[in-house]
Amino acid sequence: MQLSKTNVPQAKQSVNRDTVCVLERQIFDFLGYQWAPILANFVHIIIVILGLFGTIQYRPRYITGYAVWLVLWVTWNVFVICFYLEAGDLSKETDLILTFNISMHRSWWMENGPGCTVTSVTPAPDWAPEDHRYITVSGCFLEYQYIEVAHSSLQIVLALAGFIYACYVVKCITEEEDSFDFIGGFDSYGYQGPQKTSHLQLQPMYMSK
Repeated sequence: MQLSKTNVPQAKQSVNRDTVCVLERQIFDFLGYQWAPILANFVHIIIVILGLFGTIQYRPRYITGYAVWLVLWVTWNVFVICFYLEAGDLSKETDLILTFNISMHRSWWMENGPGCTVTSVTPAPDWAPEDHRYITVSGCFLEYQYIEVAHSSLQIVLALAGFIYACYVVKCITEEEDSFDFIGGFDSYGYQGPQKTSHLQLQPMYMSK
């Protein structure tokens, strides 16, 4: 099994697809002031680029690091899914984990989902901050938590595919390095092939005038 040059364009396509999906998610997280997902997305984009660099330059350490990060990335997205589905003691309404507890912002899709109608409530409750408006959302074709779950589920699928491909590339590079070491091993020990010796004795030649 060898890693051919035709695998590099495939790696680029995989990375481009992953990067586009993360950038799309990053935009909506910025709009919703979701600081924890913003930070996670930024780190993911950087490591994806390093993984592509490792594939093009045949650097197994970079690819291995990329594979390890994908495990963490899957774990993070599973947590996001559990958060929006309110698994266990998590609550998407009261917990402010995704904003580092520095604001009361929610997902951008909460107010801007398909078919959603936003209505301002006045007067606002006493506990509501002055710089925030108190609203009700109704008529959504798809609740915002399911949109966020769909985003995270897509990232998990892409991460699993990337992990399998990263393991394949590392295996191919390692096998190629082992084969090169085997072929060049004779030179490292100073091996020389048998030399032919000539037993033909030279005799002087006389030219007659």
